Amino acid sequence: MAKNFRELEAKMSPGARARSDAKTQKMIEEMALNELRQAMGITQERLAKALRINQAGVSKIESRSDIFVSTLRKAIEAMGGKLDIRAKFPAGEVRIRQFGGLARRRRRARRSDSGRRAKAAA
Repeated sequence: MAKNFRELEAKMSPGARARSDAKTQKMIEEMALNELRQAMGITQERLAKALRINQAGVSKIESRSDIFVSTLRKAIEAMGGKLDIRAKFPAGEVRIRQFGGLARRRRRARRSDSGRRAKAAA
């Protein structure tokens, strides 16, 4: 018969509990894209709709080991997050900012394209 986790946890030594807590925290901090989506309670279908692609497209994105930064950013933003890319060195951490302009440039390009289309239609 399954036991309540709290009962099992109460029987653990402080050291075992600390190790368990550390593993849990590491699992939360490091997730594959599909694990993140599932942890947030988002279905592939819902994410696909937000990304304006089909469910198979989401599956393909989640199964890739190499993905465009722009694709990853779109997926994270569709889940309600913000992508932040950092490089870690022994001397410290550096936020890589060159990717931040991608979304802004795309939005500006879309606005100017829609403005041109509106003028052409007039």
